[in-house]
Amino acid sequence: MSEEILDNIPEANYSDDDIKTLDWQEHIRRRPGMYIGKLGDGTSSDDGIYVLLKEVLDNSIDEYMMGFGKSIEVTIEEGKVTVRDHGRGVPLGKVKDVSSKMNTGAKYDSKAFKKSVGLNGVGIKAVNALSTYFYMQSFRDGETVSVEYSKAIVVAESKKESTTEANGTFIEFIPDASIFTNYYFKDEYVEALLRNYTYLNTGLTINYNGKKFISKNGLADLLNENMTSEPLYPVIHFTDTDIEVVITHTNEYGEDYYSFVNGQHTTQGGTHQSAFREAVSRVIKEYYNKNFDYADIRNGLVAAISIKVEEPVFESQTKTKLGSRDMGPNGPTVQKFIGDFLKKELDNYLHKNSETSDILLKKIQDSEKERKAIAGVTKLARERAKKANLHNKKLRDCRLHYNDSKGDSRDETSIFITEGDSASGSITKSRNPNLQAVFSLRGKPLNSFGLTKKIVYENEEFNLLQAALNIEDGLEGLRYNKIIIATDADTDGMHIRLLILTFFLQFFPDLIKKRHVYILQTPLFRVRNKKETIYCYTEEERINAIKKLGTNPEITRFKGLGEISPDEFVHFIGKDIRLDPVTMKKEDLVKEMLNFYMGKNTPERQEFIIENLVVEIDE
Repeated sequence: MSEEILDNIPEANYSDDDIKTLDWQEHIRRRPGMYIGKLGDGTSSDDGIYVLLKEVLDNSIDEYMMGFGKSIEVTIEEGKVTVRDHGRGVPLGKVKDVSSKMNTGAKYDSKAFKKSVGLNGVGIKAVNALSTYFYMQSFRDGETVSVEYSKAIVVAESKKESTTEANGTFIEFIPDASIFTNYYFKDEYVEALLRNYTYLNTGLTINYNGKKFISKNGLADLLNENMTSEPLYPVIHFTDTDIEVVITHTNEYGEDYYSFVNGQHTTQGGTHQSAFREAVSRVIKEYYNKNFDYADIRNGLVAAISIKVEEPVFESQTKTKLGSRDMGPNGPTVQKFIGDFLKKELDNYLHKNSETSDILLKKIQDSEKERKAIAGVTKLARERAKKANLHNKKLRDCRLHYNDSKGDSRDETSIFITEGDSASGSITKSRNPNLQAVFSLRGKPLNSFGLTKKIVYENEEFNLLQAALNIEDGLEGLRYNKIIIATDADTDGMHIRLLILTFFLQFFPDLIKKRHVYILQTPLFRVRNKKETIYCYTEEERINAIKKLGTNPEITRFKGLGEISPDEFVHFIGKDIRLDPVTMKKEDLVKEMLNFYMGKNTPERQEFIIENLVVEIDE
């Protein structure tokens, strides 16, 4: 290397001044993902603001589990969260410590908290550090102490005072809007979180903004509230020390699980869910003494499991996947504990309830019959899909995938399903090739309602889409976190959207239940003058844009995705992407819903269309 080049290289000084020690609150604020996972703005159920709420609630739930306090009050108004429990209250001399000193808590050595929910000495401090306003007050045996913070810096604190308030803890906080940009709490996600707490703690009442949540039947209530098809037989419900299990089957494809550890909803499963799946299959297979395939036994299975583990090890700070192999330092393995429990309880139940075992047998045999009926076409279909992917005719893949990526990129991987060369071309040129894939449909997909799964392999479009997503054997191999349907905002585009959703609902409903399917929102109008361009997604936004830009701005109406240039598409599929999640509720009974909207034309549907057209005209 020449001296001239060496002279132009800037000096990389490395001295004592470069070594910094961050205060705990500053470390949390600089690296929030280490403590609460992704940030987000509240549009996803796993966004950081819900983790903050959960960390506060977990401490209140621990009190209830210990037998103190039967109700919790939660309010959220204009971004401010308050939680008041009726537990024992934080010891008054430690109110400041537990809210502002790292690694301070009662859950390290206490037997009372050996199967607790909250994080050991971290959770509440993370909420404090990531809030512009945090207030904590403890009521204990006729006395109270409070402390107020801003970004974990003490603003005010009180000395011990007398009070007539009942024992418990009151916490109020406002998430920092500079960290959680444009955040807002969606009732849908808050209420789902609160319901799960009540399912796992029968008898607990949670009042939220005027609504009351309480469960009498535990996880059985959870299944009954979330199933989108009628159960084929009554829900089987077992409970014992440290374990609760509910099981049933429906006529839907796939498997649907809800798993919990120490009250934490493990949305990504873990060792307990894997052990449960294997144990259920083995016990049922042994009961019938037939060589059933596990896939046939689990097809249509809907179940929930909750276990309590001493010193659980999770694979992330937000505890969405259990990594523990043992129930505790001196306990059995998770696999043996769950296996032994189900071997005893489920086997006994099937022997005592012949009506249920007969229904279950028929369900398994029907699944087996269908699987064997399509066996002849699956091999050829796989070969076609593999060949098509090799030649990259329909799938323009990304470099990272959901099931093997790490960190934030895991949640950001996506695939756009679009129709037509022009639309797919624009998205392909605009996308992030590391995280965003594109799958191009050819024309309108087949209406799959009422067809068997054989059509998935016989129809080239469906076969190639299934292969691209890698979901033939279930969601474990899913290659993208978000499946984004990107169609034109016209009648044809809406029709294609419905046909794709029908396909997913028919054969892969778990994709929707687990919130992997989204609708891409693209602008209807572009309003611009020489200085500024505004993209408008609604008529109201168009009117406001015209007012803002003044006299005679240029207005363009986008008729299809193909009319939007790649340079413009970058704005719509980047960090400001607008996605509407496709969700399902209990009242959305899949079979009945698809029969009404996608079945053969019926007088009832015609009447529905006419009535709604009249309502629209009247408005």
